[in-house]
Amino acid sequence: MTLHQNFIAGSWIDGADAGENINPSDTGDVVGRYARASREQAEQAIAAAKAAFPAWSRSGIQQRHDILKKVSDEIIARKDELGRLLAREEGKTLPEATGEVLRAAQIFDFFSGETLRLSGEKLPSTRPGIEVELTREPVGVIGIITPWNFPIAIPAWKIAPALAYGNCVVFKPADLVPGSAWALADIIIRAGVPEGVFNLVMGRGSVVGDAILNSPGIDAITFTGSVGTGKKVAAACVEHMRKFQLEMGGKNPLVVLDDADLAVAVEVAVNGAYFSTGQRCTASSRLVVTEGIHDKFVAAMAERLKGLVVDDALKSGTHIGPVVDQSQLDQDSSYIDIGRKEGAKLVWGGDRLNREKPGFYLQPALFTETTADMRINREEIFGPVASVMRVKDYDEALAAANDTPFGLSSGICTTSLKHASHFKRNSEAGMVMVNLPTAGVDYHVPFGGRKASSFGPREQGRYAAEFFTIVKTAYTLP
Repeated sequence: MTLHQNFIAGSWIDGADAGENINPSDTGDVVGRYARASREQAEQAIAAAKAAFPAWSRSGIQQRHDILKKVSDEIIARKDELGRLLAREEGKTLPEATGEVLRAAQIFDFFSGETLRLSGEKLPSTRPGIEVELTREPVGVIGIITPWNFPIAIPAWKIAPALAYGNCVVFKPADLVPGSAWALADIIIRAGVPEGVFNLVMGRGSVVGDAILNSPGIDAITFTGSVGTGKKVAAACVEHMRKFQLEMGGKNPLVVLDDADLAVAVEVAVNGAYFSTGQRCTASSRLVVTEGIHDKFVAAMAERLKGLVVDDALKSGTHIGPVVDQSQLDQDSSYIDIGRKEGAKLVWGGDRLNREKPGFYLQPALFTETTADMRINREEIFGPVASVMRVKDYDEALAAANDTPFGLSSGICTTSLKHASHFKRNSEAGMVMVNLPTAGVDYHVPFGGRKASSFGPREQGRYAAEFFTIVKTAYTLP
């Protein structure tokens, strides 16, 4: 089987060892073999990026635009192939995987345009005769560390702005699912990035990630992953006095009020809680439901879940694929057991499933009669598990929604303009949805949260410039 290599200083290079990428829908299917970089190789990549930065940071905007546009065009041309690869290695359904691939293409297209829209300001000084210019300059070498649940979209929304604004990149994808990341890296490289500007170092976080965290050659780190690892990233960045951007966990609420359209609420809840196998930081795993609609909502949810097909991600008609690996399956099952022991009522699902081929299949689970202090309502499960909390009215629902250490995304289902407007203003989340799933976001607007969910400038859209550039103020006496 072909070994997919790392890309360092303009060359494809074998790693210290290699790992197999396993299909969670069929554990007998090896997607590919991928090299794992050593610490020394990670350091070589950082040095190469450092050496390439002076020229790349002063490169022409047309050159950067053309490279990013080529990347976007090739992703679109290969969307079916790349979507199949993503579904095969991560386990989300083929339509979801293809949608993610298209989003990656849209992100590169957007930032190719941003390179032509770089702007600054020219202001008068308070001192007569002096001119003031405000400009944005690239930060330097960006360490990019991405998770396994969106293996092409999240790398895209970090790599594209980094390159667009003139930074160099050292990219470490998740060791669990390197296939889509490698394919994206190959496209970027063939689009014409100069030597050292973009480097791919696959491997374990304890080796490659640690080298990135502790290198004085890294000028900024953008990270998406767990809260625990995010804290380690923050500590290392403070030690080196470098910029850092963290996107971490979520325990997102969806409020359903008595006046909600029941059919809309059920579809919003099912989509947000269970699609992509619930493996989204924006998933709505806490369903906060007022008592007037509670019983009808629970009954309708259970009926809707019965109709969902859990099967191979590549099969036509599959609604929910497997979870990503055995460790995640064990974690999800453990939380289902915890919910039962805490006194929650499991009204549907939660069983491990067998399918035609061996895989990590789990029946979507729905708990009711839960309370805010239960662990299943406090801790991120990251699987197809949701819990319902019964509340009296809107005020109690808002309080319950905000009663979490996280603050990434939140939603409300209501036909009341008054309650929708109040919720948008008072929900303690970075992103708020009204009659829409908490997990659907656009590529051209800011992404990020509050509290333990996020730290630093927002990702995506024009707000990405806040992290990937530094503001310079220049004074001139003509």
